[in-house]
Amino acid sequence: VKCIANAILAVIEDDTGVQSWEVVVFKDNSANAFALPGGKIGVHTGILPVAKTTGQLAAVMGHEVAHVLARHGAERISDATIMNKGMGAVGAASGNNSAVMGAIGAGAQFGVMLPFSRKHESEADILGLEYMAKAGFDPKESIDLWKNMSAMGGSKPMEIMSTHPSDETRMKQLNEKLPDANKL
Repeated sequence: VKCIANAILAVIEDDTGVQSWEVVVFKDNSANAFALPGGKIGVHTGILPVAKTTGQLAAVMGHEVAHVLARHGAERISDATIMNKGMGAVGAASGNNSAVMGAIGAGAQFGVMLPFSRKHESEADILGLEYMAKAGFDPKESIDLWKNMSAMGGSKPMEIMSTHPSDETRMKQLNEKLPDANKL
């Protein structure tokens, strides 16, 4: 995991001010990884049987690095702050009518926050594809990773109700960008 992260970090342009990246592997059976502002990346051991090759793991790592470089964490905090202030104003204007507040809250969640989160995930997929390609990994492996994720099965929410694009959407978007990534 650290060797792949180092290969990706060697080819990126980091203007976030991160002085030192930290990559930690957590013993956890979930097929997951995460990134935090400040260059912190966590990888769960449960992703390793799903990301069956170094290229597939590079897709995961590139995706997580992309979240940090695109400042997605800071954007989410900013959006949540704006949303909370807006909800407070609506609450005051409606006399804190619970029906109005519930409708506005649901609209904000499904109309703004979830689509924005999916946009971040898609952006991280595409940037991660570029990073892994620049680091010398086969970009097609990113699509194979999502085939593996899809094959895991299990219950997944409908895309409109999820913070993440569906596996099919991800594979379609990555396929569209594959020719450009292959040039890298």
